[in-house]
Amino acid sequence: MNFRFFVFLAVLLSITFTARVAYSFCGFYVAKADAKLFNKTSQVVLVRSDDKTVITMANDFKGDLKEFAVVIPVPAVLEKNQIHIGDKKVIDHLDAYTAPRLVEYLDENPCQPKVLDDIAPTNRAKRDVQSIKEKSHSVTVESQYTVGEYDIVILSATESDGLSNWLKENGYRIPNGAAEVLGSYIKQNMRFLVAKVNLEEQSKLGFSYLRPISIAFESPKFMLPIRLGMVNADGAQELFIYTLTKKGRVETTNYRTVRLPTNRELPVYIKDEFADFYRAMFEHQVKQERMETVFLEYAWDMNWCDPCAAEPLSVEELRSLGVFWLDDSANNGGFKKPARDVFVTRLHVRYDAKNFPEDLRFRETAFRSNFQGRYILRQPWTGNDNCPAAREYERQLKKRLEDEAQRLALLTGWDINPILEKMGISTTESDEMPWWQKLWEK
Repeated sequence: MNFRFFVFLAVLLSITFTARVAYSFCGFYVAKADAKLFNKTSQVVLVRSDDKTVITMANDFKGDLKEFAVVIPVPAVLEKNQIHIGDKKVIDHLDAYTAPRLVEYLDENPCQPKVLDDIAPTNRAKRDVQSIKEKSHSVTVESQYTVGEYDIVILSATESDGLSNWLKENGYRIPNGAAEVLGSYIKQNMRFLVAKVNLEEQSKLGFSYLRPISIAFESPKFMLPIRLGMVNADGAQELFIYTLTKKGRVETTNYRTVRLPTNRELPVYIKDEFADFYRAMFEHQVKQERMETVFLEYAWDMNWCDPCAAEPLSVEELRSLGVFWLDDSANNGGFKKPARDVFVTRLHVRYDAKNFPEDLRFRETAFRSNFQGRYILRQPWTGNDNCPAAREYERQLKKRLEDEAQRLALLTGWDINPILEKMGISTTESDEMPWWQKLWEK
């Protein structure tokens, strides 16, 4: 089926070191695991404070734009000024800023320990269509608008079959099973925002792709409807949720929120295979959790990062996403500064109808502790200085490489033998049992 429903709306170290000698490394950012690594992907930005919510949806629709439509359950009838067109570049920036990242460190000469000094943080609507009250099949057309390249209809309904029939009669292809899901939203007294592409308007605007849709509303419910999008899904879906709040980290309340494994040291060859590693690692974690959890990939103040896969978003960018509590003080003197009082949480979920029978519900916590998916490469020192520390370094290096191989196998479920081959490590030691087998049998 070409038609698809989309239900989503859319370093520097900050620690002051007090020790005079610190065993650290000169590190730098190498790669990031952004949303583009995954297929069947939707991205949603949720801005939330008190009962006010702004949701921006970006989708990966591929196909004839005449076949595109989006059906979004919403808590109330939305006025035209509550619907806007977003900028995909800003979402891409937010994705890059919060993406799990790979960092690389260089082991220093063990014969020349260094002192680490204190480091400070771096910081259109084109035309109105007169709102009408047209009733048909127990469906009420509450209002109609053209916003950018989208024709928007706001519907209310009392019967799911009637709503399904109305959508079909108006050219929307409804998959089998949609009526039941629509009915559950009707029972919650929700309305439906239906949008399809106005090809004439899109041509006038000069866009060849679909821009994100943003909606703003007030509701005590902090949730994201996902069930309607699974009706005609041909397998598990990938969803990235970026929340922007005032107090702290966001987590799901009706599913477990689990931190992804982080701060793991990996074999250096992963530098050239980071995308493959991250996909495999995420899939392995999903299997271990039986596809029943939402994963936390990032939680941080929007003031700085460590390390930075991208610069923090500017006040202008955050405002374009709907962060309504910022003022001009963050742009004092005309200089762009990081926005304060914005906490970003990145959640990543792979889901299907069987394992995620409910819409996602959230709560904002007061937790502001930093978290990021971060994976580490440590390039061995290759000098030939000779001192007791160098000899001890060489002894410990072998054990470290063994640990890296085992860790990679555990994180991804990969067979350890190919890992050892890529690292150039022999799997046998004379006639003894292989060292890695000993590790497994401990």
